[in-house]
Amino acid sequence: MRLINCTALVLATIGSLHAQSPIHGNVNLYLSVPVGGFLETTYITPDVDVRQTEGYNIGFGGQLGIGFPLQKNVALRVVFSGMTTNGTNTATGYDTIYLRHAMFSLGADLQFFFDDAYRHKGTYIVTGISGDFERFERSFDDNRDWRWNSTYSEVDVSRKNRLGGTVGIGRTFYGSSLNFTLELSYHTTLTNKDFDRGEPLAANFIKLNFGTVF
Repeated sequence: MRLINCTALVLATIGSLHAQSPIHGNVNLYLSVPVGGFLETTYITPDVDVRQTEGYNIGFGGQLGIGFPLQKNVALRVVFSGMTTNGTNTATGYDTIYLRHAMFSLGADLQFFFDDAYRHKGTYIVTGISGDFERFERSFDDNRDWRWNSTYSEVDVSRKNRLGGTVGIGRTFYGSSLNFTLELSYHTTLTNKDFDRGEPLAANFIKLNFGTVF
């Protein structure tokens, strides 16, 4: 009898916690707008003694998040995201080098709600950290299928694993059948970004995120 009572108490507690702390998922698409050196950097290297200008364009990505309310106004969000963008490297008297940057990120954010984290309601501030797994490609051909078409010039590929940070603001809008989120944030590379030591440009960009929350 005591075992039955304990089991019932545990089940009731779990049910109560689940009712108070629902897990929220969200699926978003976003645009990334490069800023700072990621938008444009001008430099001179010893092997090419001319001024080079390198930078990236607006990128496109997707994000999957899972939010766990911790308190009425605080939630922890686990984020999986990926994006890609193109760019160029130009120098007077030399052919244009076409660039491609792809990044997959696994991160954790804290969301501070002005209204209710349990319902994922209203405006919130978000800040977090992520592991960024990046791929940089360089080619003399402006072609979107470099890796799959051997008739084009060789592609130089390098990879970098770095730590990133994010801060931003978002809001949830309630519709008739779906709930939507709009989020504006800033992402910056925190580690392994010393360009003078031959490390890749810091992936700094403004992120405009729109999607659904459920």
